[in-house]
Amino acid sequence: MDSENSFRSSSEMEKFLCDLLLDQSHHISERYRALFSLRNIQGAGSREALIRAMRDSSNLLAHEAAFALGQMQDVKAVPSLEEVLNDLSLHPIVRHEAAEALGAIGLDSIIPLLKKSLKSDPAPEVRETCDLALRRIEEKKNKSHKGKIFFEEPSPFLSVDPATATLFASSINELRDVLLNEEEKMYKRYSALFTLRNEGGASSVDAIIASLNAKSALMRHEVAYVLGQLQNRAASDALSQIIRNVNEHPMVRHEAAEALGSIADLDSVALLKEFSRDPEPIVSQSCEVALSMLEYEREGKSFEFLFLQSPHVK
Repeated sequence: MDSENSFRSSSEMEKFLCDLLLDQSHHISERYRALFSLRNIQGAGSREALIRAMRDSSNLLAHEAAFALGQMQDVKAVPSLEEVLNDLSLHPIVRHEAAEALGAIGLDSIIPLLKKSLKSDPAPEVRETCDLALRRIEEKKNKSHKGKIFFEEPSPFLSVDPATATLFASSINELRDVLLNEEEKMYKRYSALFTLRNEGGASSVDAIIASLNAKSALMRHEVAYVLGQLQNRAASDALSQIIRNVNEHPMVRHEAAEALGSIADLDSVALLKEFSRDPEPIVSQSCEVALSMLEYEREGKSFEFLFLQSPHVK
């Protein structure tokens, strides 16, 4: 599809992307291309298209739309994200991503709803996400009350993370202990996870891989996401085991699939092809998108229509 090269204006490009995103007759990978591109555009058109996409029949696409709105930190998207979080008819992966997006935007006005969902949502992954979002907002609020600027270390992966990396000196072993401690607060474990990611190196990657055995599906999914950001082949075997485990939570298998797509060794590609026929759509569609991204890379093309850097797929 080369029609994007013929646009005379950015408004024409935006309309093309919005229409493509919302047109369910197109393949999921092409709609993902549109979604990735739209999150580089600040404006009412892209916002409204992403908001509508949160109600898509594809739970994978819907959750990615919520993630994009959070990465854009678009305050005007808050009412729609709140509606999604409140709508128990939606898949937990979509509600989870709406809660994470609300935490990324970080308004005080969001706190009552997050507290309500923390107590009442039937899905543990959504409740845990609400807790993370609350702690992120409260961290920002507490530092502001103390007259300090809420400093969030810029992510080398250009992502707005659900917890801030620690700013105090910690050894890799100390961070590993926090990450693997099932009794520790989830926010602190997430903070250790992102600090280890930013540190990089074999010891950090080993610690992150070890945390794929966490009890929390939410934690396991975030760990797989981070391993995809790192693109380290040392994680291939562990991620392959996850995608093969049909009893694993779909959101974890989804992240494992996309992480394997980022690693892109021969075994990973073969596995993605195998599980592109998985009966769980969240998993099969993740494999299809990952394979499509790899195909564009092999051809020396950008997966996005807009040739701009954007946050990693979630």
